[in-house]
Amino acid sequence: MARVISVVNQKGGVGKTTTSVNVAAALSLLDQTVLLVDIDSQGNATSGLGFDPMTVHPSVYDVLTENASIDQAIINTGIERLDILPANVDLAGASVELVSADQREYRLRHALGLVEDRYDFIIIDCPPSLGVLTINGIVAGNEILIPVQAEYYALEGLGQLLRTIELTKEYLHPDLNILGAVLTMYDRRNKLSQAVFEDMYKHFPNTVFRTIIPRTVRLAEAPSYGKPIALYDPTGNGAKAYMKLAREMLIREAHINPREVLQQVAEETNTEIPKPDLNYDDPEEVRDAILESVQSTE
Repeated sequence: MARVISVVNQKGGVGKTTTSVNVAAALSLLDQTVLLVDIDSQGNATSGLGFDPMTVHPSVYDVLTENASIDQAIINTGIERLDILPANVDLAGASVELVSADQREYRLRHALGLVEDRYDFIIIDCPPSLGVLTINGIVAGNEILIPVQAEYYALEGLGQLLRTIELTKEYLHPDLNILGAVLTMYDRRNKLSQAVFEDMYKHFPNTVFRTIIPRTVRLAEAPSYGKPIALYDPTGNGAKAYMKLAREMLIREAHINPREVLQQVAEETNTEIPKPDLNYDDPEEVRDAILESVQSTE
């Protein structure tokens, strides 16, 4: 059964699609089978993996309007273990078409239920709004990942988003949880970035990811080449950051063996596994050791 993670923030330009694409790619490189779902009518996640939103067909639109099956719409990206359910320009009209549809909030959830046993992760890139498509994305997910840009107005509107999530949890999806918030476009030279990071703890106590996504030119360039950062610039800071974030996501739910995570970090950094006498039966001790290893790769 897949972990279904909706990447949500109704504020645009916060690195939501960048995070969706690159987390999905990083997880696939960590031997996880991943489906990336693009439900943003701009189709940036689709183009970011090399597909043209103007011509791709069928798409998530056809799945939501029940004109095609999800199996017909899923495409292999050419990256091992990574598939995509793409968006095309028709999705812009879905919000209107779904207004009077039965079970409109559950359309995506029902469709993904048919394929979720094939994947370890399903990552949903939601639109920068709180309309019917975003509600579909939230209801379809079991966990919410919230990218927050390291800028002055970054936290503006988060109260409304959290309220929407709570209402969804109360009335539509009782098992919905916030996985965490991740700081994006971070510039260590800017004192404001640190201030935003501190403010995030007030909104998301105990759920802020330790991994911080830096602002880099390579991250901005990669989508124009139709590649995730892990393939476009695999040794750069952006690729390293998203790989760390992917590992941290795995760790939070103990999705893979913690001993394997520690071993992998040690091999990649040419270091020894920390705390060789680690008690693997103590979840808290294991989690702290793994997070320490993740941060040691910075």
